[in-house]
Amino acid sequence: RLSMNYTWDWSVLIQSPYLGWLVSGVGQTLAASAGSWILAMAVGFLIGALRSLPYRWTDVATGVYVQVFRNIPPLVQLFLWFFVFPEIVPEALGDWIKGQMPMPELTTTIVAIGLFAGARVAEQVRAGVDTVRVRLLPAALATGLTPLQAYRLVLFPIALRRIVAPLTSELLITIKMSSIGLTIGLMELTAQSRQIENYTFHGFEAYAFATAVYLVIGLLATGIMHIVNRRLTGSLAGTDR
Repeated sequence: RLSMNYTWDWSVLIQSPYLGWLVSGVGQTLAASAGSWILAMAVGFLIGALRSLPYRWTDVATGVYVQVFRNIPPLVQLFLWFFVFPEIVPEALGDWIKGQMPMPELTTTIVAIGLFAGARVAEQVRAGVDTVRVRLLPAALATGLTPLQAYRLVLFPIALRRIVAPLTSELLITIKMSSIGLTIGLMELTAQSRQIENYTFHGFEAYAFATAVYLVIGLLATGIMHIVNRRLTGSLAGTDR
């Protein structure tokens, strides 16, 4: 409960060094979010495409990845990558990760969140292909295409256009998950807000600012994805005609 004696002081947010901390935190949040999303899209599209092919071995191999990375909490994965992975790889590689790898906290956050989100994106891609396979695969094969050509030239392009809306939710989840990086020392926006609270005892102002920034980032991401979805939907409609 907020004490009646609490004195609000928004000027704290523009004082040195706190303004610099917030700017740095926003930058780290954007870097972690963008890096994680790029990795998630690359891995998710690859795994989802392989998972959609009509081959047993690809379904089993990619299914293992999806089930492992999707069902382990991302915070646990973050700890495994940061604390455990360097200890189980060859000693030279482990020493490099622990002592010489550039920006280890940011890199680990990107890897952990990206691989977790990649498993979810893979399922979105697979589901998108499944929605068009029944109707379009026989038609594509009837034109003389091989199964691989049918998937590559017909099913995948159309399916990917249909999953932009679900991918928007995955993007927002990825942005919000960037805050777990503070648990391994990543000084992103939430961590910087907590640091300002510890130094100034004006946590309400700092966290209010962080809330507003997360909201703006989320709205911008949603708007961009809406534009992409609208353009791809229009392109798909034109193709269907």
